[in-house]
Amino acid sequence: MPSVTDAAKRLLVGRPFRSEKLSETLLPKRIALPVFASDALSSVAYAPDEILLTLSIAGIAAYALSPWIAVAVVVVLLVVVASYRQNVHAYPSGGGDYEVATVNLGPSAGLTVGSALLVDYVLTVAVSISSGAQYAATALPFLRGHEALFAVGLIVLLMTVNLRGVRESGTAFAVPTYLFMASVIGMGLWGFGRWLFGDLPQAPSAHLELAAEHDISGGLTSLAGVYLILRAFSSGAAALTGVEAISNGVPAFRKPKSRNAATTLLLLGLIAVTMLMSVVALANLTNVRFAEDPSVQLLDDGVPVGDSYVQDPVIGQLAATVFDHFPPAFYLVTAATGVILVLAANTAFNGFPVLASILARDGFLPKQLHTRGDRLAFSNGILALAGAAIVLVLAFDAEVTRLIQLYIVGVFVSFTVSQLGMVRHWTRHLRTETDAAARARMTRSRVVNSVGFALTGLVLVIVLLTKFTQGAWIAVLAMAVVFVNMRLIQRHYSSVARELAVPDDPAAKALPTGVRAVVLVSKLHKPTLRALAYARAARNTDLQAVTVAVDPQETRALQERWERLGVPLPLTVLDSPYREITRPVVDHVRALRERHPRDLVVVYVPEYVVGHWWETLLHNQSALRLRARLRYTPGVMVASVPWQLSSSAGMEDRHEPAAPGVVRRGTWGPAPLEHEEAARPSGRGGGEPRDRHEVGQDEQQEQGRRA
Repeated sequence: MPSVTDAAKRLLVGRPFRSEKLSETLLPKRIALPVFASDALSSVAYAPDEILLTLSIAGIAAYALSPWIAVAVVVVLLVVVASYRQNVHAYPSGGGDYEVATVNLGPSAGLTVGSALLVDYVLTVAVSISSGAQYAATALPFLRGHEALFAVGLIVLLMTVNLRGVRESGTAFAVPTYLFMASVIGMGLWGFGRWLFGDLPQAPSAHLELAAEHDISGGLTSLAGVYLILRAFSSGAAALTGVEAISNGVPAFRKPKSRNAATTLLLLGLIAVTMLMSVVALANLTNVRFAEDPSVQLLDDGVPVGDSYVQDPVIGQLAATVFDHFPPAFYLVTAATGVILVLAANTAFNGFPVLASILARDGFLPKQLHTRGDRLAFSNGILALAGAAIVLVLAFDAEVTRLIQLYIVGVFVSFTVSQLGMVRHWTRHLRTETDAAARARMTRSRVVNSVGFALTGLVLVIVLLTKFTQGAWIAVLAMAVVFVNMRLIQRHYSSVARELAVPDDPAAKALPTGVRAVVLVSKLHKPTLRALAYARAARNTDLQAVTVAVDPQETRALQERWERLGVPLPLTVLDSPYREITRPVVDHVRALRERHPRDLVVVYVPEYVVGHWWETLLHNQSALRLRARLRYTPGVMVASVPWQLSSSAGMEDRHEPAAPGVVRRGTWGPAPLEHEEAARPSGRGGGEPRDRHEVGQDEQQEQGRRA
């Protein structure tokens, strides 16, 4: 019968999949698009807001630049999409930017990209979920002031859905994502139709005046004005986040993987461009006002609107304007936008675990991240991403304005390094390629990646210049910390591998000359008798039964009983004037090891196996401490000999075998050295020692093979 924990896990995650089912989890393009593109598409919900919000610092006149800034963002987006279409064909294994940089620029460049992407994925979840929580608070006023806790709940929900598997999460998120696309594009078509017929009303905030927060001396053509424009562009460049996720997720596509991934990238680019330009254009046509500090900057008849004014997001204002005659459509657009902001984090939940598994495979992250879980998803990576995002959300109180400043630095680092790597890739292949058609194709690809490198590098410089002091330094610092830690992890794994490698020296491969066994005895009961029987059946070179004289009376009683039962093995008593158990045993084992340095010493420890956690509290824990000390003694092995108490009956059926990727829980109890009186064994039980010649030949052979 499964435990309550296992039953709850199966209810939330589902039954485990067999490894051969992996091919059935691959995604068709119609599911892959919402799975990998939700982040890039959702940026339409806040990229226009960030552009207008930044331009509002200079007042209403700066709004005229918003369409041109959006066009600049679109140009970069299309170039990046075209560049990544080259990536997915050249490197379809799923390593994405990390693999491109590692192969063409070296391990340090690959780690730089890897650390940047890991940090960016965490920020993607934090920003998207926080933005979704703010949209929810707009529709549900009772959530105001509790956005952070609501965001944490959404992250946990998203994590649970993704633990069920990539295909299941994609199917669940496909409908909301397509609904968001249809609602925003439909709003754009309807809005432009009303504008053509002269029926498009003004936005609810259009009547408000927008005061400049800072006086830009010399106007927008001055140095300060140019800086403001560049800052607005860098904020709008958030629309490019998530494009790289498809190159990291190529293995999740159905065959032909590269072609399907390239097609999905093209669809992503066209849809994102259409939606972004529609929103920015409608915002200008309806005269939307969106300020960085609305309570002060927005004026009603020359008077600031004050703190009571609630500034709705740009899409919310547009939906209220375009569908002023049809409220259900307004609620549909608002709801779909809020949902897509939450689902945008799903891109990170698909990209982060895959990238982490590749880094773990290469030894830069803990190996557990490379193992698939019950549902063939990288469960440990999903849990790690959720945990890191929750910490960020709580630290920044789910405020998008604060989190957005940390955003997009990492993704443009990966863009720039990856494009440089692709230029090196094509240059290297052109040196050896002789076919004219192939050379022409490679040359075109190199031109595309060269333009991508130039543009993304320029945007990276702009982002660092305009956002560094606003909080981007935190993201840069986080990338450096992740980079250093991955280096340290790789150094540790390399050190362990060198230490464990089998040398070529034949002498180093020699087996021990003998095995000397030590059976720990606290009292004469069934577990002790079983340990003695197993140790004798192993045919060790030497066998000792050892006890520690903690209480003189108990020790004398044990010796008398030992002789009375005729145990065919002398009992060695270790003196312990300070009533210690661990130190005398460790000293004795070390002395034995020193006297016979070429022999292996095996310490047999009787172990109680109990059925309830609270039973372990009722027994002595000295064996646990002893085992921990002996683990650090070279040439010494500890062998636990379990004795199942009646309370553990049936436990092997209650605990489901751990599936791949599941972190094993220690279900065994510590091996206590009991000093309580046990029931006297009646007759010659299964654990009582027998004479050497009474041990069955089959049992001896089996135990010898195990030893």
